[in-house]
Amino acid sequence: MDDESSLVGSQGTLTSDETKRFEINRLKAKARQRTLDASLSSSSLVNENNKRPLEVVSSNSRSPTAPKPLKRDSRLGKYFDYDLSKMVNSKGGFLVEDDQEVTDNQRTLQRQKEREKAMANMDPPLFLDNNLNPKCDECQSVDIDQQFLKVFKCRVCHKCKQTLAEKYSLLTKTECKEDYLLTDAELRDEHELPHLLKANPHHSTFSNMMLYLRLQVEAFAWKKWGSPEALDAEYERRVKEKRQKKNKKFEAALRELRRKTKLSVWQQRQDAEHQHVFGPCITDENGNQKQVCTECDFEIEVEEF
Repeated sequence: MDDESSLVGSQGTLTSDETKRFEINRLKAKARQRTLDASLSSSSLVNENNKRPLEVVSSNSRSPTAPKPLKRDSRLGKYFDYDLSKMVNSKGGFLVEDDQEVTDNQRTLQRQKEREKAMANMDPPLFLDNNLNPKCDECQSVDIDQQFLKVFKCRVCHKCKQTLAEKYSLLTKTECKEDYLLTDAELRDEHELPHLLKANPHHSTFSNMMLYLRLQVEAFAWKKWGSPEALDAEYERRVKEKRQKKNKKFEAALRELRRKTKLSVWQQRQDAEHQHVFGPCITDENGNQKQVCTECDFEIEVEEF
């Protein structure tokens, strides 16, 4: 049997090992062919826009369409790596001098002030019991203006504030002084006349406007002058007195102008009527020759030839 198998192999037939290797190589070739056919078929497919589907090209590919690494912009300067675990914040968010230390009490006090400021800006809550809520003095609405309540201690809703402008409008300091004849000292009294500060709309660097509630200003003015009629009478008296002072000043200026005009005219007439009578020629210490009027001491320089 051994002699026959060796003889067959020598005559051109395949042995069992060669047959096995042949089958393995044939299967590998078929697998490579299937992979190539799949790639060709996928690349030849088109989408609904009649375009080839996009493929992700890896950065390691030698294709000209492969993505290239971005270059760092030199304008960014140098990078510094910080170890955040070793950083220590010793200021606690406060702007203090370098040689001072911020204590826990100062931090607590600052947080308390910020909390109180935030609470002051918040509107007070409404109670479920409607009797406990402050109501508008005009319509008994609970939607009152909190700013008027805090500044002027006046309970009025937003609607009544707009409809009843003759009572709840705001007046400037100048209007209070001119229309109600109040003084600066009276307007500075916050117990009698509280005021609201607002930024000046004409210029940001001007002083803040002091706004007063018309209802409170009128009540204070009636108390000061007695009645609206008395205020009107005082206003008319001051206007009349101011007009009289202005007329007196104008008349005084007119009299002074007339006096100066008469004096200048009289002087011109005197100069026109006067005839100089010069005396003999006099030589002064500088060698200049002059003549002097014997009546008015008028001098002229003369030259003798």
